[in-house]
Amino acid sequence: MDKRKILVTSALPYANGSIHIGHLVEYIQTDIWVRFQKLRGHECYYMCADDTHGTPVMLSARKQGITPDELVARMQEEHVRDFDGFNVAFDNYYTTNSEENRAFSEEIYLKLKDKGHIAQRTIAQTYCPEDKMFLPDRMIRGTCPSCGAEDQYGDSCEICSATYNPTELKDARCAICSTVPETRESEHYFFQLSDFEQDLKDWVSTGLVQDEIANKLEEWFKEGLRDWDISRDAPYFGFKIPGTDDKYFYVWLDAPIGYMASTKNWCDRTQRDFDSFWLSDDCEIVHFIGKDIAYFHTLFWPAMLKGADYQLPDKVYVHGFLTVDGQKMSKSRGTFISAADYLEFLDPEWLRFYYACKLTGAVSDIDLNLTDFVARVNADIGNQFVNLGSRVWSFLGKRLEGRLGVIDAEGGQLLKTIEDGVEEVADLYEKREFSKAMKKIISFAHLANQFVANRAPWAEIKEDEEKARSTCTAGINAFAKVSVLLAPVLPVLSAKVDALLDREPAPFSAALDRLESRPVNRFEPLFVKVQEADVDKLVEASKERTSKEQAGYEVADLADEVTFDQFLSVDLRVARVLAAEGVKKADKLVKLTVDLGPLGQRTIFAGIKKSHQPEELVGRTIIVVANLAARKMKFGLSEGMLLACGPDDSNLFLASLEEGARPGDRIS
Repeated sequence: MDKRKILVTSALPYANGSIHIGHLVEYIQTDIWVRFQKLRGHECYYMCADDTHGTPVMLSARKQGITPDELVARMQEEHVRDFDGFNVAFDNYYTTNSEENRAFSEEIYLKLKDKGHIAQRTIAQTYCPEDKMFLPDRMIRGTCPSCGAEDQYGDSCEICSATYNPTELKDARCAICSTVPETRESEHYFFQLSDFEQDLKDWVSTGLVQDEIANKLEEWFKEGLRDWDISRDAPYFGFKIPGTDDKYFYVWLDAPIGYMASTKNWCDRTQRDFDSFWLSDDCEIVHFIGKDIAYFHTLFWPAMLKGADYQLPDKVYVHGFLTVDGQKMSKSRGTFISAADYLEFLDPEWLRFYYACKLTGAVSDIDLNLTDFVARVNADIGNQFVNLGSRVWSFLGKRLEGRLGVIDAEGGQLLKTIEDGVEEVADLYEKREFSKAMKKIISFAHLANQFVANRAPWAEIKEDEEKARSTCTAGINAFAKVSVLLAPVLPVLSAKVDALLDREPAPFSAALDRLESRPVNRFEPLFVKVQEADVDKLVEASKERTSKEQAGYEVADLADEVTFDQFLSVDLRVARVLAAEGVKKADKLVKLTVDLGPLGQRTIFAGIKKSHQPEELVGRTIIVVANLAARKMKFGLSEGMLLACGPDDSNLFLASLEEGARPGDRIS
């Protein structure tokens, strides 16, 4: 077997949210494949990073009262913690918000520009007059112009996979404030993807993607490759395009370049040669991604690499989505489960094993059936694998001095059956047919359990102690072999078996080894069964977290403390609404004219239109902050603020007052 050099990546998790069990499908799948390659003796490295740039991160940071840099640093810490919890072993986990990523992004862009692959032209794009910004694709929602699916993003449809310009989206609305966006012109920079059509066709013809993706690519080729808008207008959190003052690289340009930046960061730390990975045919580059981003990784990304003279990926492995109990993950049902919530109640290796039992080399979705999850893990890991080791190992320790004997012919045949299947299992791991691999491996454990049950060492020992020892020796050898074969999926459990056997972490070839005539350590419990009650607790905890989030209790830093005296400086007064009218081109705003008695009349703009129609407000007695500094807005001068509360813009409640309250009265 020739030794291979492989660089592996997973899609970069976005720094605007926590890791959940849907994300973990990809990272667990990749980690299993990487661990297998390393156990086979290959030089395999797993690179990843947080995807940090874009408007959503900028807006989220603004909402939390922190800088985008602070937000992405905090999220990276959380992501690393969660991945560690699930034993996802990156060789390097970095960030796209780095100088390495800036340097590669600028280098690739300038190379493409110098070769004539970048064009500039003025385009019409969506602009939110309420938020005063051009809207990125993911900040626009509407109806897909291709299939009619509702509530789709501004760049691609999750239902039919169509791609389009945001201005083509039907019934478009701003995802931030629901305002109907305007169309405004701005000069943008485009990557001319069509320049690389033949290169891409040749690349795809090498068989580097699954058939389903190859067929989809053929559709895209027939439709014609369109130029890709790689620029965004300020305000934007990202890298500024060289030679511009207010244009930034679109996040999808620098996100995949993050694979290179993470590699560079690791190379610099470990004194490795970066060029031997991204500028060498001797290294295989393998991407694991979800089907929703196949367009970017099989068209834009390889075309950018080709134009910048870097090595193209050798394989792009695409997986499907996760459903839970046959349905899309749901916050209301408690099945939108975060990695942190899962780790609080359940063992991460249980989920790793269950995903492995479901994953194939195809692009199809997989389902996490919670009832089946409990039954499968308990039956396969508990009753088949761990029980095999427990029953013979404990018996050997208690009745046969904990010493292995010699394997007889019948035991040898059992072990040969397993050994003959090692390469088949290896081939299944290589092809990502993890489901078939798990079925095969557990069948070995089942076969060994039958062997032990038929031989019955507890009966054999009464007449032939050495025969009983031989039975246990064969059983323990089978257990040890199965442990090696399961190591990519269950690294912690397999490491415990290695410790029991006093051996170093076993390579995949150790599944061919046999252990005889030597002592073994005292057996220690390896597995605790999954309890349905713990799964129920997890679901309830997920529901509770979602309920708090929806009620506005997101985990966020508190604003700066105020003293009691500072709080008392807020002057609350009774006001009567004299007039109210909606504000054009602002879905949420209502313009109020209020009477504050001796303090006179004031104009106040309030974002309450989704909860209260203007005509219903006239004559209402409300509470306002009377000593708030006036604020100049696009629509006029706002001279105060009214008091309202509620879970969202559509459920705001105005403070009510007892009869007899007069305009201008102070509220204490």
